Amino acid sequence: MDIIQNAFQALASSDPDRIAAVFAEDAEWLSPPENAVAVALKTTHHMVGRAAIVRFFAVDFPGLFTRDVAVEFRGLHGDGERATVEATLAATLANGNHYRNDYCFVFELRGGLIHRVREYVDTARGHRQVFGLGYGGER
Repeated sequence: MDIIQNAFQALASSDPDRIAAVFAEDAEWLSPPENAVAVALKTTHHMVGRAAIVRFFAVDFPGLFTRDVAVEFRGLHGDGERATVEATLAATLANGNHYRNDYCFVFELRGGLIHRVREYVDTARGHRQVFGLGYGGER
């Protein structure tokens, strides 16, 4: 699933042109409502259109996840038009907190481009880390 690997490289680059190149014009990215990233950045959990997705990953995302951003892939499963990615995202946040959370992404492809992404994540853990409400050493 080269398109998925290319997509993660593009997202990590924060380069608007690279990001735009992997998404369909009418692409959608759906995250859980009220997730910590959307709340912290005052953005929507449902991005509609390539331009909105590009802006989020090129401008907004790097403002929260400021350094040491790393994605550890644990699984990539695909059937041609759909792919599922299991991954852990780790980073240092703008407020100095450490972020580490597990994600599952379901990608729907159309015409060799990403048409829809559904993101699943532990939202309670994300809130604890983003807003400094950690316990048991989790920050």
